[in-house]
Amino acid sequence: MSQATPVEVERYLKGINYPAPKNELVKHAQKQGAEKEVLETINHLPNRTFQSPIEVNQAIGAIKRQ
Repeated sequence: MSQATPVEVERYLKGINYPAPKNELVKHAQKQGAEKEVLETINHLPNRTFQSPIEVNQAIGAIKRQ
């Protein structure tokens, strides 16, 4: 899997209201025209509600370490 960086993901999540569940992150990124790698990265996040962009970044970092 080609993985997007946290900066790339956050660019497409700009304007989303936190807390936000994973499915809302996906929908918001799609509406913003996110690239395939960004959507794949978000889809690989844990299925939970994220309280802030920092939590999203931490979850992306955890994926990279696996």
